Amino acid sequence: MSAMPRVIVMGGSVGGLTTALVLRDTGCDVRVFERSSSALQARGAGIAALDATLRYLVERGGYQPADVCSATGWIRFLNRDGSLRHEQRHRYRFSSWNTIYRSLLRLFGAGRYLLGHEVVDFGQTGDTVCVTLADGSRASADLLVCADGVSSIGRGKLIPEVAPSYAGYVAWRGTVPERSLSPATRKAYEDAIIYQVLTDSHILVYPIPGLDGSLAAGDRLINMVWYVNVAAGDDLDRLMTGRDGIRRAVSLPPGAATDEAVTSMRRQAEAVFAPPVAEVVTSVAEPFVQAVYDIEVPRMAHGRVCLVGDAAFAVRPHAAAGTAKAADDGWALGEELQAAGGNVPAALAAWERRQLLVGQQLLDRTREIGDSSQFNGTFRPGDPRLIFGLHEPGH
Repeated sequence: MSAMPRVIVMGGSVGGLTTALVLRDTGCDVRVFERSSSALQARGAGIAALDATLRYLVERGGYQPADVCSATGWIRFLNRDGSLRHEQRHRYRFSSWNTIYRSLLRLFGAGRYLLGHEVVDFGQTGDTVCVTLADGSRASADLLVCADGVSSIGRGKLIPEVAPSYAGYVAWRGTVPERSLSPATRKAYEDAIIYQVLTDSHILVYPIPGLDGSLAAGDRLINMVWYVNVAAGDDLDRLMTGRDGIRRAVSLPPGAATDEAVTSMRRQAEAVFAPPVAEVVTSVAEPFVQAVYDIEVPRMAHGRVCLVGDAAFAVRPHAAAGTAKAADDGWALGEELQAAGGNVPAALAAWERRQLLVGQQLLDRTREIGDSSQFNGTFRPGDPRLIFGLHEPGH
């Protein structure tokens, strides 16, 4: 009989899938319980593809980065009139959440990736964790990995005193088909990520794979992320209440923002952005909004349950490392389970010491960058702190 544990991964997003794949490779019997009844999709979600995000695909999945990523060789900052404020050579890889998710799911397979399995409760007895599903059925395992995101049920049950802390600003996001843009704007994004810095705000725009994963010039999407200060209270409530009257806590999905909010956003973009930036922002058909939160936990494991990715530390997007951190949590967990010979409590103790430090350092760094842009006026083109990275800028 295998000494490696039976594992339930709660949440089948990129972090949960990476963790499931790594643990399966160590010899664990792994099932993924995903509450959605259909395969996940995140419209308009571009990501910087750091090494940790791509690690499983490249090391064990037979992929090359160029199979799933676009690449840029320059970082450029523009002035309002479109002139160049700053540029530096730096290679980034960009992908879309959809592309990475589909690639990982293909490797894991559908057999043990269980859609429509919403975990609503769990408890521990001795060496067993028992989960209760929304339909009233139950399942047991030796280890429960909570990869259920910002609104984590696992975190709420294990550490109820920890609550998300609103950072004071939101991100307007969205994509536009590259081929729909003017030739001049398309040329601007051929080999560059473009920034523009405003007073208490900034935007970044870059190419990502098309909805079908295409990386050919003209078939890609251009992705924008614009950070805008919105005061907590009435202003935030008004923005995050969609056209259906529902107030969302974290993300207002594509098509849900009110006409008033979208029109105001587009008018402001036309007034303040350089032409290649303004064209992208105003051309996004269904922009969406993500409120920016910090979440930090004093611990990531309790008994035979652990928290990975945003379920533990939700970090601001400025290091482009949220997905990479979730994947890194999964890799570290696999390493510690192997080192402990499948002994779950011993593995979690060692893993928690490692990953608490990773999460806290990343959160501190992204807070510093976000505050420098949105509140302190110290966000400067060329600042080495702005280079994306999980453990430090560039790494």
